[in-house]
Amino acid sequence: MGRRQRGRFIDGILLLDKETGMSSNFALQRVKRLFDANKAGHTGALDPLATGMLPICLGEATKFSQHLLDADKRYLVTAKLGVRTDTSDSDGEVVQTRPLDFTQELLMESLDYFRGETMQVPSMFSALKHKGQPLYKYAREGIEVPREARPITVFELNFISLEGDELTLDIHCSKGTYIRTITDDLGEMLGCGAHVIMLRRTQVADYPYDRIVSLTELNEMVEKAEAEGADAKAMLDELLLPMDSAVSKFQEINLADTVAPYLMNGNPVQNPGGCQLADGELVRITIGEEHKFVGIGSINDDGLLAPKRLIVLREPLETV
Repeated sequence: MGRRQRGRFIDGILLLDKETGMSSNFALQRVKRLFDANKAGHTGALDPLATGMLPICLGEATKFSQHLLDADKRYLVTAKLGVRTDTSDSDGEVVQTRPLDFTQELLMESLDYFRGETMQVPSMFSALKHKGQPLYKYAREGIEVPREARPITVFELNFISLEGDELTLDIHCSKGTYIRTITDDLGEMLGCGAHVIMLRRTQVADYPYDRIVSLTELNEMVEKAEAEGADAKAMLDELLLPMDSAVSKFQEINLADTVAPYLMNGNPVQNPGGCQLADGELVRITIGEEHKFVGIGSINDDGLLAPKRLIVLREPLETV
């Protein structure tokens, strides 16, 4: 007999405003508990120091979390110049202090170096795995692990301010970009060293910033609902974005209700409209006049629409 599933079957994506000092997993577990969700997952960890947008996928939305992990991100970062730490942020130990002796011209030239496509060596204090263990565990034991440089893209790097020894930047970048590493590298180019003292993620993919909500706000909503005798979970559910928002950039293929059962059983079906796609390009599959989202797929070698990742339907499809 299979294990009984705990929690509600609730599907959707919450844009959590993660607070500083907490791990992403801690925040995830708190959200899961508040929503009483049977399943939950986040879309790429934020450092404990960092704050800001952390999409939390609930229920069937967890099947599409990888697409948010792969999405572009935007950060607001403040670096303290003149001080270098072993973790490149304020949680680490100071390893070097140097005076600030650079010109505005050098600063602007150095910022320009990071724009566009570059290669970046990940920090030892990152969650990347080596032999099954995250690099930060090796770092804490004083073990240096060789790391290969990886391609990243900085789409925008905007200078915001330089006040005393604190430099603030706005950075729009590709997945896998380490802002701490950019900060540390920039400090070395300026000859003074630097480390992150504030990091806030302001955007993931195209999600709206005004939809983020903190754990403090969620708890206050629950307390207020309980005090008023209202349904707290119903109020929380209204905060969720549709699960297909994680794949909203994919082209939609809409299937007739009569065709849908074959696809939901894992079978390729006729490509309606003869949609032309590049090899391996994924599409968002919907059903019927209501455009009910059921998963993602691609066109196979026979020109048929083949399912790749389907949701579990809570209610059976109606057939004619």
